[in-house]
Amino acid sequence: MNKALLDILVCPVSKAALTLSKDGTELISKMGGMAYPIRDGIPVLLETEARTLTTDERLDSGSAK
Repeated sequence: MNKALLDILVCPVSKAALTLSKDGTELISKMGGMAYPIRDGIPVLLETEARTLTTDERLDSGSAK
């Protein structure tokens, strides 16, 4: 994921910053409690495509930008 793009993308629900998941397959919104998939290098920032974070994921601070 391009860092410049990651710096300007925000969660469409909460408008909070997004972080890249450890495995690089999702963009995480801790504030919104959502994980948005990245498919073929393209972030899919649709609420209907996102999954809800588990309680452990919301509390984990290990996501890397």
